[in-house]
This record gives sequence, structure tokens and C-alpha cells, in this order.
Amino acid sequence: MDLRDSAEEARFRARLRTWLAENVPDESEPAVLAERWPYMRAFQERLYRAGWVALSYPTDVGGQGLGPMEEAILSEELGRANAPTLLPLGHLGRPLHRYGSEEQRRRYLRPLLAVEEIWCQGFSEPEAGSDLASLRTRAVREGEEWVIDGHKIWTSYGAFADYCLLLARTDPDAVRHRGISAFIVPLDTAGVTVRPIVLANGEEEFAEIFLDGVRIPAENMLGEPSDGWRIAMDVVNYERGAVETGYLPKFARYLSELGEVLTASGLGADRAARLRLGRVAAHLEVLRMHCLRTLSARVSGAPPGPESSVDKLLMTAVEQELMDLSIELVTDVGSPGRAEWFDRYLYGRAGSIYGGSAQVQRNILAERMLGLPRQQG
Repeated sequence: MDLRDSAEEARFRARLRTWLAENVPDESEPAVLAERWPYMRAFQERLYRAGWVALSYPTDVGGQGLGPMEEAILSEELGRANAPTLLPLGHLGRPLHRYGSEEQRRRYLRPLLAVEEIWCQGFSEPEAGSDLASLRTRAVREGEEWVIDGHKIWTSYGAFADYCLLLARTDPDAVRHRGISAFIVPLDTAGVTVRPIVLANGEEEFAEIFLDGVRIPAENMLGEPSDGWRIAMDVVNYERGAVETGYLPKFARYLSELGEVLTASGLGADRAARLRLGRVAAHLEVLRMHCLRTLSARVSGAPPGPESSVDKLLMTAVEQELMDLSIELVTDVGSPGRAEWFDRYLYGRAGSIYGGSAQVQRNILAERMLGLPRQQG
């Protein structure tokens, strides 16, 4: 893969940089999520109206008809411009586009991509986090409706969402992975209760969703019965890729900030500190190169697969190494930005759990890429 922009990609990048220079808000993101959410949403709406969001989706569903390379350029340039964080919605549109009926694609995709309607992902449960196949939420067919009972947890931005892409067991007698189906659940439906979860840093980014006799139309099933596991794997493969989620430019910015902290603290001449910073820089470059390998496969037409677990493991390692170093360097209580670094550190601890734990990622790589046998017993 040629890592240089083509002439067309260079023009795209230049236009995007110009737009960002004129449109990224001067004020920083609000510290409180209740205020930060409308700030993030307003910026993403502006991006969509200008044609910079949903780049690789077809034009007939509200996209731009471009490709993964443009998506990667957008991610890089947003990071360089220190733009507001984008809402995690793009990967939820993928299963709607791939598995949805014509009516579902026409009804839901454009409002999702335009952030007119907010979606969340109802996968994890109290007893089914890393082991998603053990989920207990049930959906039972009654005439022209499905009746859903269960409990979801760690649902990102669930308190702000209008719809949930929800997994439920529809065939209790099937093998664990095969009896799961996916549903489109409006969160204002009778029987749905959404309860925010307060995190260690005081944020309420996650929520619990309780479903008590929730009735939805039969046509709200996404795909066919028992397609749920396949749909879930498609979602998480898109979710785990560091190129699309924008972690690369964010980590590069953090690394630069830590270099400035190192110099300002008088530790710039400390060989051990410089070596640690250099080690993080080297690991970030390994992550970048692997993400480019993944991107090369995407440009060639290959959908995300189990190799995205490598991206996820490398991404987690780099983030936690960065945050561990920041806690050591930003030690003075009065240091500027200390509270912000501590919030980043706390959030980084979850990196080895969300999106599938590190242990799950290693199992995926062992079984699906290396062909190792599943341990019995």
C-alpha cells in the first residue's frame, strides 16, 4: 500500500482542513456530559450538513458514496484539529445497511447518519459482558409482535438515545450463539426504563436498560431469526478498528502534550523519562502501521474481520501506557490539566474491557486467525 495520499485524496484532505479551520469551535468541550452532549451533537450535525459524515455510505441512504480511505482521512484531520468528539453512531449504521429491509434502511439510516435520531447498542448484560453468547434477555413472538423481557448494562449514551439495536434470545433450545436475534427497539416504548450509571469520574456516559414486557412490531426484527450473533460480530468488528474510531490522532495529541509536560517539569533531561516517552511513541507507531494494514484490506474491498482484535489489543496497550506515564509525570496537584489527565487515566482503564475484553480478543485471534482448538472443559 502506498502510504502517500493520491492527488484526489490530497485535495480531499486540503478541503477538509480548510473547513475544519473555519468550523471547529473555539471553546473547548464542556466538562459535564449533560452540556457536552448537545455540543458534540451540534458539531456533528454541522459536519453532516457540510458532507463530511457518513463518507463511505451510499448516497441513497444519506452518505457520500466515497470509501474507507476518506473515512480514515476524516479521522486523522479531526484529531489534528482537536475537533469535538464524534458520537459513536457510524458503526451502528452498518448492520442496518447490510441486514435491514428496504423499508428499514429507508426509515432509519438517514436520520441516524444525520444525528437526527440517536442510537445505542444493547448487547452487554449483567451476566453477559465478555461472554455475550450467554445473554438472557428473551424475545417471544406473539402474533404480529415480539415481547421482550431483560436487562442491558454498560450501554454507551443510552440515556440520550431514541433507539436501541438490541440482542435477545429467540430460541432458548438452540446452541448458545445460534438462538439470538437482533431488534430495533424505540426507547420510548412502554415497559422500557433507562437508568444512567455514574462512573468513577462522575460521568454518566453509560446506562442500564430494563425491558419489562416490551412489545414491538414483528417487522422490527433486523435480519432473520437467529441472525443476531452474525450482526453483533459485524458491529464489533467495525467498532474495534482504531482507524475509524479516531484513536490514532487522539493518542498522537496526548503524546505531544506529554512531551510538553516533560519539558515544562524540568525532566526533559531525565534519560529514563525520555526513554519511556520514546517507548510509547514506538508502540503508537506500531499501532498506526497495523491500522494502515487493516485500512489497506478495507480499501481492497475486504470487510472488517477478526484481525480487528489486533487493532483493539494494540489500541488498549498504547492508551494505558500513555495514561500510566501521564499519572507519573503530572504529579503536582497544582499542575495545569491534572484533573483532565486523571479523567483520561480512569477512562483508559476500561479500554481492556469495553468492546470485548482483552482475554476475549486473544481467544478470537487464537481460534479464528491461528486456528488453535477451543479448550474443552
